[in-house]
Amino acid sequence: MERIFAKSTLREFWVKHPDSEQYLKTWHDTALGSVWKTPNDVKQTYATASVLSGNRIVFNIKGNAYRLVTKFNFEKQWIFIRFIGTHKEYDRIDATAI
Repeated sequence: MERIFAKSTLREFWVKHPDSEQYLKTWHDTALGSVWKTPNDVKQTYATASVLSGNRIVFNIKGNAYRLVTKFNFEKQWIFIRFIGTHKEYDRIDATAI
């Protein structure tokens, strides 16, 4: 992936949740170095990722302690961070609408 919008969102989260920092940095580096053209390509790298409608993909971070909701533009190789939070916070959102 060429661009991830926005790493600052991840950084703000790991400042509040230091145990997530290394996991989010690893996810970021992996995504940045990957060329994912379809949701199936993402699933080959992250088998536990959940593919939702609207090119949204949910990643389990730190053994599913946290959830990262992204929206992909596969053609332009962009990833938009739509949500990062605890599993409990994730349960209160509609991941297909954010």
